[in-house]
Amino acid sequence: MNFNAYDPEGFYDEWFIRVGEPRPEVRVLVERINQLPPGELQQRQQAAQAILMQMGVTFQVYSDPAQRERIWPFDVIPRVVNAQEWAYLERGLKQRVEALNLFLQDVYQEQKIVKDGVIPEEVIVSSQGYLPACRGLSPPGGVWCHITGSDLVRDHEGKWWVLEDNLRVPSGVSYVLENRRVMKNTFPKLFRMLDIRPTDDYPSHLLETLLYLAPSYLNQPCVVVLTPGVYNSAYFEHAFLAQQMGVELVEGGDLVVVDGYVHMRTTRGLQRVDVIYRRIDDTFLDPQVFNPNSLLGIPGIMEVYYQGKVALANAPGTGVADDKVVYAYVPEMIRYYLDAEPILPNVPTYLCWRESEREYVLNHLEELVVKAANESGGYGMLMGQTATPQERAAFAEKIQQFPRNYIAQPTLSLSRVPTIVGDRFEGRHVDLRPYVLFGKEIYVHPGGLTRVALKKGSLVVNSSQGGGSKDTWVLAE
Repeated sequence: MNFNAYDPEGFYDEWFIRVGEPRPEVRVLVERINQLPPGELQQRQQAAQAILMQMGVTFQVYSDPAQRERIWPFDVIPRVVNAQEWAYLERGLKQRVEALNLFLQDVYQEQKIVKDGVIPEEVIVSSQGYLPACRGLSPPGGVWCHITGSDLVRDHEGKWWVLEDNLRVPSGVSYVLENRRVMKNTFPKLFRMLDIRPTDDYPSHLLETLLYLAPSYLNQPCVVVLTPGVYNSAYFEHAFLAQQMGVELVEGGDLVVVDGYVHMRTTRGLQRVDVIYRRIDDTFLDPQVFNPNSLLGIPGIMEVYYQGKVALANAPGTGVADDKVVYAYVPEMIRYYLDAEPILPNVPTYLCWRESEREYVLNHLEELVVKAANESGGYGMLMGQTATPQERAAFAEKIQQFPRNYIAQPTLSLSRVPTIVGDRFEGRHVDLRPYVLFGKEIYVHPGGLTRVALKKGSLVVNSSQGGGSKDTWVLAE
């Protein structure tokens, strides 16, 4: 099994310029893999999946009636990003997160961006993620989005684009860390041959970010990870990060508000909690303020938060910046708040609430990707090129009925990375979710979650839709 006949097939391939010509950053990898004895790479692929199974690296799909846990699909051929490209992505992500944070601070305070006509007020107040109860809030240090995962893609020319932003409870970083651990076990010699930036220090950076939110007078702030419970699709990650940071993993029933503070129930009595890394959605946080039927949150926690007696990461209300209609305005946010041009561009986006753009979308559905403004995980999406006439007609009706809820984007020819398919390599489309932490300063973790569409020709990379992942190697030089 070797790369001698591997063909990029006209796509932008991140390993090969053309048949037989690898890119400089992967040349040594290509040579090494080509030298492996027959069958050895497949054996290492099988070993990698076995390691993931032994470690219990799993996820759940909500649409699965049996709610079965599945082993994380993983391909041992890594994605490689050279140092120059990563420096560019790092600058662009820092700029984007800074602008998004200023937007959140503004939209829940004076709303200058609305008053100055940059973003229509209706776009904000009609967003499902906009929470009027958060008006007037001022989180510690003015930071709202402590953990962000922005999804990036490359087009047929290799140009990077931002596909969407995730600021509520972005998931997937545990798989980044476990992917690396598996690769080190599977290809230990390669890590000695290449200068690859480490990923295993993410938990320490995350803990440092969370501790920054606590009042400076506390010598030993208590940090916890708040999970919805074992039936959540990302429960493995919640438990993993709590364990790696050395903090408690709690559910809503483990916490209680007493004497104006949040406390954790322990075998030794109540213990005050100072910082909560929440992995539950905003509206489930406090049944006294948001969803009264929520059994996942802590009654009264928002009042404690208003008084600055507990810190929450991410801050409640950040979901408005997850809205895909609001996403379309991020370039304008960067120009407005930072007086700069965006380093990383948005994918061109049509807003269906605008009549002229809606008409264009309805007349070109077969060419576009249509997304619901507040869905994630590959749900609520139409891939126009592969959809049936009936599916396109159904989406056209939804767009006409709820135009605010839909955007459309051109179908990008996503870049590809070689992937093991049986006894050969085939190109598969990928995206990238880097993770950005915002505490005392903005930190971009090197690498990120590379998701791969394992189905031939598919552009849908989500694990819930049949996708898998690869380790992401950022080269130090």
